[in-house]
Amino acid sequence: MNLRLNSEYGRLKAVITHRPGREIERLTPANTSELLFEDVPYLEGMQKEHDEFTSLIRNTVEAQVYRLHDLLVEVMLNQVLKHRLVNEMLDKTNTSFLADDILTRYSTAEIAHMLVAGIKIKELKRKIKGEVIAQMEQENYAINPSPNLYFMRDPAAVVQDGVICSHMKFSGRHGESTLLKTIFENHPDFKHTFHPIYPIASDITDTPTIEGGDVIVLSAKALAIGCSERTDEKAIELVAAQMLTFGNVERIYRVDLPPKRNFMHLDTVFTIIDENLIVTYPDAMSSILQTCVYQKEGEDDKGNTKLNKECVSESIISVLKKEIPYLEVVETGDGNPDFSSREQWYDGANVFAVSPRRVISYNRNKYTNRAMREVGVEVIETSSSELSRGLGGPRCMTMPLWRIEV
Repeated sequence: MNLRLNSEYGRLKAVITHRPGREIERLTPANTSELLFEDVPYLEGMQKEHDEFTSLIRNTVEAQVYRLHDLLVEVMLNQVLKHRLVNEMLDKTNTSFLADDILTRYSTAEIAHMLVAGIKIKELKRKIKGEVIAQMEQENYAINPSPNLYFMRDPAAVVQDGVICSHMKFSGRHGESTLLKTIFENHPDFKHTFHPIYPIASDITDTPTIEGGDVIVLSAKALAIGCSERTDEKAIELVAAQMLTFGNVERIYRVDLPPKRNFMHLDTVFTIIDENLIVTYPDAMSSILQTCVYQKEGEDDKGNTKLNKECVSESIISVLKKEIPYLEVVETGDGNPDFSSREQWYDGANVFAVSPRRVISYNRNKYTNRAMREVGVEVIETSSSELSRGLGGPRCMTMPLWRIEV
C-alpha cells in the first residue's frame, strides 16, 4: 500500500470508511451541539445507506474498502498497542484506573467497539464490580463516543508525500485522530509506507489544529489547505515547510474561509472531479477574499526550509484557473441561488470522485447532479436521508489511501 496521492480523481484503489454504529445512538436533542451535530439521525437508516454507499465504491471501480472497526481489531491483536490505546482513551476522561479491568474482562472486538461508540460507567457495571465503580457518576463516560467518525476524511489526509495526521479542533473529535494515527503506524498494510507529514515531533506539546476536510490535492505539484474555523494558519505553515522540504510539491495554497457552518471545511466549498473540472458552491467561492501561496525560498543556516508567502486578493476561481489549465466549473444547484443554498446544506459540492468524471453524490442534490451530467460526468447517486443529517457528503465519508497516478 503506497500511502501517496497525487490527485483527487485518479481511479480509486483503496479507501477507509467507517460504518456508523452505536456512537450515533449517543446523540440526543440535548447534546447534538456539543457533539457537533444539528439533528438526531436514525441509526438503522444510516447503516443501510452507508452499506449502499460502500457497495457502490466496491462495485464501480473494484476498490478495496477497509472498515475502521476491522483495522482496529487487527492492530489490537498486539497486546501492547491494545493497552496503549485503551489507556490513551481513558486518560481523556481521567478514568485510566479502569484500564486493567476493561482489558481483562472485554474481548478485543468489544474494546474496538467501545473505542468508537464510547462506554458509560453504568454500562461497565455489567462486567466490572466493586465499590469504586459503584460510587462513580453512572451517566458519565469512561470513553467518550465519536459520532462524527463516519466522516472519515477529517482524522487524517493522505497527500503527495505522505500523511497529515489531524489535530482536531474540538475535544469531541480528539479520539478519532488517535485511532487513525495508531492504525497507520502499526497496521501491516500501512506501517511500511507511512510517512507522517504532520505533526512534527518538536511541536507535539502545542500542536495547532488541522483537519483532513480542509486538505485538497490540486495536482502532483500543488496542495490547497483551507484556513477555517477548524484549521489554523500556523498548522498550514508547518505543513507547508514540511511538504516543500521534500521537493515534490512546489506550491501550498492557504485558502481563507469565512467561519460559516455551511462551509466549515474547504471540501464543502469545492471538490475536484477531473483534471480540469471542479464542483463549487458559488456563494462560498465569492466569500473567499484572500488566498496565499507558500513556496520554498531557500534554507536557513540550520538547513530548515524558509517560506516565501504571497497573498492575493482575488477570487479563488481565478487562483484555481492559474493552477488548473482550462478549468471548467459546475455550480451547486445548477447555479440557481435557491437550489444552490438548499443543496449546499446537504453538501452538494462534496462529491466523491472514484475515477475521472465519475462521482458518487447524494441523490437528494438533484440539480447539482443534473449540472454535472450536462458536462459529461457519470453521477452515481446514493441514498442520503439519514447520512446527510450529520452535514457531510460522500467525500467527507471517505479516506482515500491509494489512487492510480494521473
